[in-house]
Amino acid sequence: MLHKPYIKKTPCSLFLIIALAIVSLTLPLPGKGKNFPENEALGRLFQKHKITGAMIITNLEGSTGYAYNPKRLHTRFLPASTFKILNTLIALDSKVIKDENEVIKWDGKDRGWKEWNRDQTLKTAFSSSCVWFYQELARRIGNDTYLKHLKTLEYGNQMTGPRVDTFWLNGDIAISPYEQITFLKMLYGEQLPYAYSHTDILKKIMIVDKTPNYTIRAKTGWTMRVASQVGWYVGYLENSLDVWFFALNIDIKNKEDARHRKGLTMEALELLGLLK
Repeated sequence: MLHKPYIKKTPCSLFLIIALAIVSLTLPLPGKGKNFPENEALGRLFQKHKITGAMIITNLEGSTGYAYNPKRLHTRFLPASTFKILNTLIALDSKVIKDENEVIKWDGKDRGWKEWNRDQTLKTAFSSSCVWFYQELARRIGNDTYLKHLKTLEYGNQMTGPRVDTFWLNGDIAISPYEQITFLKMLYGEQLPYAYSHTDILKKIMIVDKTPNYTIRAKTGWTMRVASQVGWYVGYLENSLDVWFFALNIDIKNKEDARHRKGLTMEALELLGLLK
């Protein structure tokens, strides 16, 4: 069941409430709200790697932001595996899986990826972006439940598609980079209608980099099943000074382009001095 937004009770809760109130006034929404000016340094990164795409990096309050290709930042695309972020929460909320350690048995079919050809848990499936695992969860969840969650969250265009187990890969759902940022800020601030125990599981399995200076939670995406393929890298970085949210969206013309999803994002974060 969907819950009321939850704020973890810590000594910093008052600060968090105030910060989230500010965020609600500054979050850029599709076609409205604050637009950050194009950043020349980010543009040079895309040009250096000969990549077509867009990127937005902004802090929690929305007071500072770095953007490249603002028009594309407001354009909706299939979310591909970035939908696993929300999909994980819906699966836990719907009780089709208990926690990050419950195992779903591999059916023995070779799907071309070594990491997928084994039994999976939420933890392993999220990190390896295992499609068959999340497809099984989708069949258990059902289309009506998805539509209810998408509408409640105002997630992208709030659509699914003709097949419940592929709609985020080649269906009708679409979301913009700016909308990805809005969703991630709500996740970070515990403003989504899910139990804290579920968002806590998600935040743990989202960790991709952890150093003494920063922690990055993120997810890749790649629309491999459609003609005009796009790649995603979305998430947020926590350092000692602030929290920085990022959404990268690029055209993928060949397999080599896929490495630029995380690679270009990390270059940008380094360039802007945020990895400290």
